[in-house]
Amino acid sequence: MKLAVQLYTLRGQVKNGQDLLEILGKVRDIGFAGVEFAGFFGLESAVLKARLDELGLEATGMHLSFDELSGARLAQSLDYAAAIGSRYIGTGGHTTRKEADVQEILRVMGEASKQAEQRGMIAYYHNHSHEFKKDAQGVKLDRIKQVCPLELDTYWSFFAKVDTPAYMRENAARIKLVHIKDGGKRFPKPCALGEGKNDLQSIITATHDIGCEWLILENDLPKPDGLSDITRSMAFLKKYATE
Repeated sequence: MKLAVQLYTLRGQVKNGQDLLEILGKVRDIGFAGVEFAGFFGLESAVLKARLDELGLEATGMHLSFDELSGARLAQSLDYAAAIGSRYIGTGGHTTRKEADVQEILRVMGEASKQAEQRGMIAYYHNHSHEFKKDAQGVKLDRIKQVCPLELDTYWSFFAKVDTPAYMRENAARIKLVHIKDGGKRFPKPCALGEGKNDLQSIITATHDIGCEWLILENDLPKPDGLSDITRSMAFLKKYATE
């Protein structure tokens, strides 16, 4: 199992393409083997791929908008992913308040998953807590995982009061990537690993058990800044995830 970081965690320190190229070096110095992108800041794929190769980093995926996964833009997004060496392309956080919202997710992700699979790639959906709510058709995430694989965010599942390790094992065939994240139990306050209430060691064990290739760090609210936050989290990962 390899360690990566979702670059949304470092958004406060990345404002343009040059910042992104520079932050990749700092991520590698901290010890990560891969990065999951949250925007490319106008960089051409060849420039980004050259930097990844220079550092020995792998592109583990990318979070895109629904528009970037729809229509003609889907093909462009898959082309970019292939050019930087990423098998994975995904999205998350879409509202599920209404049935029409769920139907949109099913439509967009179903087509994205189909086209990605035709190219030997994987289109995934990243959950938050609200997808674990039930409606007349049952748990919303259960419907989503039928049309595309999941990238399980283990803090938002914890916050939704899900037994995350059990959920991971029960859905091993549908979970392709895992976000490891810590945070508060009563209020949605993500934090560095080991500083919250999530049962991270059990999640790490379950990630091993289901044979997941990448364990991806994310923090929506890094403090005091992204680099400091992921450095503290890496200390936790080196202690518990690399044994």
